[in-house]
Amino acid sequence: MDRKSESATTGLEPDAPVTTHTDESVQSRDLGVKTYRRSRLLFALAILVASIAGFWLWSARFRPLTVPVIQAQANVPERVFGLGTVGAHVESNVGFKVAGVLVALDADEGDHVRAGQVLARLDARDVEAQLAVAKAGVVQAKASISKAEADVTSASATFKNASAISERDSRLIKSGIVSKEQAETDRATVRVAAANLVSARSGVLLAKAQLQSAEAAQAVSEATLANYTLYAPYGAWVVSRNLELGSAVNPGQSVFTLVAPKGIWVLGYIDERLAGRLAVGQPAEIILRSQPGKRYPGHAARIEIQSDAVNEERLVDIAFDHIPANIHLAEQAEVLITTGVLHKAVLVPPTAVSDQRDGKGTVWDLEDGRLARRRVSFGPELLGGQLPILAGLPKGAMVVAAPVSGLRVGRAARAKTGATP
Repeated sequence: MDRKSESATTGLEPDAPVTTHTDESVQSRDLGVKTYRRSRLLFALAILVASIAGFWLWSARFRPLTVPVIQAQANVPERVFGLGTVGAHVESNVGFKVAGVLVALDADEGDHVRAGQVLARLDARDVEAQLAVAKAGVVQAKASISKAEADVTSASATFKNASAISERDSRLIKSGIVSKEQAETDRATVRVAAANLVSARSGVLLAKAQLQSAEAAQAVSEATLANYTLYAPYGAWVVSRNLELGSAVNPGQSVFTLVAPKGIWVLGYIDERLAGRLAVGQPAEIILRSQPGKRYPGHAARIEIQSDAVNEERLVDIAFDHIPANIHLAEQAEVLITTGVLHKAVLVPPTAVSDQRDGKGTVWDLEDGRLARRRVSFGPELLGGQLPILAGLPKGAMVVAAPVSGLRVGRAARAKTGATP
């Protein structure tokens, strides 16, 4: 059969290529291989994901957990904090008892004065003149006493002489040498001399009384004059000078304000919730606002009866053990009063405690390598905010410092070294 007939029989062009089923088989085989490989890859990925998930689940539930723990501390001070101001136990406004004009000021603000030192004087010329008159009166009274005593001496001598003459004449009457009239005259002279002696002695008493009066007048003038000079009543620090020279001063008006240096302290205000632990004599530290980096030792010298009802604070006077040289009244200060010492305590932050109420709370702890939950009792909160555990922990247990993921009762755990509360 020729090509035309073959073409007619097959319906194809003589030169067209012949297509067979071999190519379709190859394509189908390649597609199957790719599908198989993709399935194996997905299966391997699924196993990997499952392995990772299983490892993560095992790690989350069974692998030992590393937790930060809190170490017990020794000699932990219990302190309360308060704000306050520098003040003085003894503060005095001193002035004159009398009115006058200031003519001398011998002290100024910031001076340290000794007891009895002159601080100021008033114009006292009129009082000084009165004192001079009083002194002259004393001299005159003393002279009067001398004259009166001399009169007594003279009168006494006259009395003795008259008495002697009278006695002699009385003996001579019998012999007729002296008449009765002369004897009577002698006795009259004796009576007059005796009266004069009594009068002279009364003059001495009167003169002495006049001296006492003159001396009293002098004392009054001296006391009045002393009131025109102002003296320091005690060794003091001059806080302020309130008047200047030439000022007219009224009785009782303040000229200087003084404080006793040994009585300078800080008036601290302590929250009433913490004040129940305070006691006189407890050690304290004082931080002055002008010297924030320095702490001055002191102690609670007095707890005042009257509290501040508005701010709900207790007033405590904190005395310096040694008063700083550069101290200023009314300066702001902070006080730290040590109310006690915990010989050994575990201090936990509030973030590590749950279900806290009535001085108790629940904490996580590590016991023999396993995690546990414990209900513990706390002491008063410390200044740093930590809560000291007083009871409820087994011997050797370590408290977990902060909540971490994976905490579970009974889970194995190990302590993280160097952990802090």
